[in-house]
Amino acid sequence: MIWNKQKECIPRSQMKEWQNKKLKETVNTVYHNVPYYRKKMQKKNIKPSDITGLSDLKKLPFTTKEDLRNNYPYNLFAVPLSQIIRVHASSGTTGKPTVVGYTREDIATWSEVVARTLHCAAIGKDDFIQIAYGYGLFTGGLGIHYGSEKAGSTVIPVSGGNTAKQIQLLKDFGSTAIACTPSYALYLAEALQKEGINPADLELEIGILGAEPWTDSMRSEIEKKLQIKAYDIYGLSEIIGPGVASECHEQQGLHINEDHFLPEIIDPETKEVLTEGDKGELVFSTITKKGLPLLRYRTKDLTHLNYNKCACGRTLVRMEKCLGRSDDMLIIRGVNVFPSQIESVLLKMSETKPHYQLIVDRENNLDILEVQVEVKNHFFSDEIKELEKLKSRIKKNLENTLGLSAKIKLVEPQTLKRSTGKSQRVIDRRELK
Repeated sequence: MIWNKQKECIPRSQMKEWQNKKLKETVNTVYHNVPYYRKKMQKKNIKPSDITGLSDLKKLPFTTKEDLRNNYPYNLFAVPLSQIIRVHASSGTTGKPTVVGYTREDIATWSEVVARTLHCAAIGKDDFIQIAYGYGLFTGGLGIHYGSEKAGSTVIPVSGGNTAKQIQLLKDFGSTAIACTPSYALYLAEALQKEGINPADLELEIGILGAEPWTDSMRSEIEKKLQIKAYDIYGLSEIIGPGVASECHEQQGLHINEDHFLPEIIDPETKEVLTEGDKGELVFSTITKKGLPLLRYRTKDLTHLNYNKCACGRTLVRMEKCLGRSDDMLIIRGVNVFPSQIESVLLKMSETKPHYQLIVDRENNLDILEVQVEVKNHFFSDEIKELEKLKSRIKKNLENTLGLSAKIKLVEPQTLKRSTGKSQRVIDRRELK
């Protein structure tokens, strides 16, 4: 299913023409309407006329989350507040939130790109989509909501949490699709099993999962336990919310809606633009947004781009599943560690469940990593000898992957705290000392 064939299957030459045109318009807008950008461009001796197309994109200044916080709440808006019809804010855990303003045209754009996202997953007018993302300042709930309505789907706006209600609605309302975080999808699968409900008896077929990193191993676990097809989606509130990129049925990368969001890959250290296919930090320039247009926004997400036409027929550039983040990377005894690396190891083992907690601490000036992992019921034995063998095997597998030794703590099923939103995988106690 393709929602907008004209845009999603456009020849690359025509896409480039569109991007050149919209980039020049956006640069002109922010220069004249956003004092912050004007000052940054003047500092680099850049005038709007200096930007003639994509080849000049690298001349423009970067924008960071800190820039948004420093201009809190509305100083980066490019239109009068009378034209802003909705405000969202990020779910950041430190400092001021990043505030995003939408004009009526922005809301229409957002609905359009989310409708594309849903059609990528073969969701349409015959589907009942249960939205278990949170509603409110977080963009997930309302973003999927409006896009679902545009796609013609029947929306069940249950919001996040309240698992008993989620299960009741899955049964009674015949939900064919669910939108939530991948960690909550696993939690829901556990809850169904606990209630003695076979997912095969539900109408549920599709999961629209995002808002946190997850591995292909975790996808397999979700698909097996919920008996659904799980699709990865990507978005961030600063750019628009959900709808920035999504997988199609080929699941060979996430299609970026690049007629609205212009991607680059840079080296996070040198900030130099990398060549096609190189892995680095994803950067976006919004080229159609009116309320909060952003130039070269650094997402901190690590990935690479593929400009080859997809077997599904779409010509939109694809980003690979995010490989981690340049800012949530753990450095432990000089070794770079991403939680997703540890998750991949654990999910390949038949004895462990896909729930884990990483505890990073410092003892005698030495960094220590402890991995707490749940063991499946029938493997959690009273025989200490067998559990010690399992711990040893996990330790060896992690060391082979990370190049780093870790303490392993096996815990019983249902021991680790579950999350109905973004899961908190890491507790770094070094920052508290």
